[in-house]
Amino acid sequence: MAIELSKQDRQQAIESLMRYAAEHFDERMGNVGAGALLGFFLEEIGPLVYNQAVADVQERLLARVQEVDLEVHHDAFQYWRKFDRPHR
Repeated sequence: MAIELSKQDRQQAIESLMRYAAEHFDERMGNVGAGALLGFFLEEIGPLVYNQAVADVQERLLARVQEVDLEVHHDAFQYWRKFDRPHR
């Protein structure tokens, strides 16, 4: 599954890469080069980030599912308890 960015997000990412290169490298990076580097990152490293995010979500959902019994639990055999309470 390829990781796709919206046109606007892709453009912002390219601009960010160009700025990073301008501030940290001796050479400037053009629009085409930044786009190619972004494509490389998305294809090569993007799946690692995506898979970790999926694993994190699974872990959080599993924790929530394991707590659902605490949130929705109702005690059984409660009918007679209302009569067994001492009256004031």
